[in-house]
Amino acid sequence: MTDETDRTTHFGYQTVPEGDKAGMVHGVFTRVASKYDIMNDLMSGGLHRLWKDGMMDWLAPRPGQRLLDVAGGTGDVAFRFLNRAPSATAVVCDMTESMLIAGRQRAEADHMADRLDWVVGDAMALPFESNSFDVYTISFGIRNVTRIADALSEAYRVLRPGGRLMVLEFSQIPNDLLQKAYDLYSFNVIPVMGQIVAGDRDSYQYLVESIRKFPDQEAFATMIRKAGFEQVKYRNLTMGVAALHSGWKI
Repeated sequence: MTDETDRTTHFGYQTVPEGDKAGMVHGVFTRVASKYDIMNDLMSGGLHRLWKDGMMDWLAPRPGQRLLDVAGGTGDVAFRFLNRAPSATAVVCDMTESMLIAGRQRAEADHMADRLDWVVGDAMALPFESNSFDVYTISFGIRNVTRIADALSEAYRVLRPGGRLMVLEFSQIPNDLLQKAYDLYSFNVIPVMGQIVAGDRDSYQYLVESIRKFPDQEAFATMIRKAGFEQVKYRNLTMGVAALHSGWKI
């Protein structure tokens, strides 16, 4: 029998002890927090904004809903959600406090302070009661979780019956030639960009590698179903560079 302390996982292309990954991911996002938003714009050519808007279109926030945005970082998704549902409330939960601090410093945070909370927490052990949210979102964060299945189980636990899960994550392009071209860009441009803009090549090398280690669209949809969600569907964005996955707690 394998002891828990002997379990390994991936950190990008490295194999590391499972217990070490969360701290390593925390280190990455602590280092990049101050440049996180501008790097998102540069790396995606601004596409991440359109993807998040597309996420809100499919999600269709409604008045009075309560959102939990996990790995919510600087608040991009929560701000969009609250703008579309003026009487809704949101909690941004992230394991990296410096990301939350960067989010609270944004102008939108002041305007929404009475409807928005910021909480340090782990996606695999959320500090919230069961059946307490209408919507759970996680954007570009679930691939960094040590045990993705545990995070999905926690999402199911904290959602109320009738609640909805939506995941926005980088994915796999279903065309080998286009995927190869995208890989060339990712591995040769993004780490260099990270060094120039954020002074941190290694963190962006990890982020690129972590995308390649994440399950493809169908495999991830299967994981969502195994967590108990129903009516699981996904939509490719920009030819599969990213994908939206949706599921319901029935």
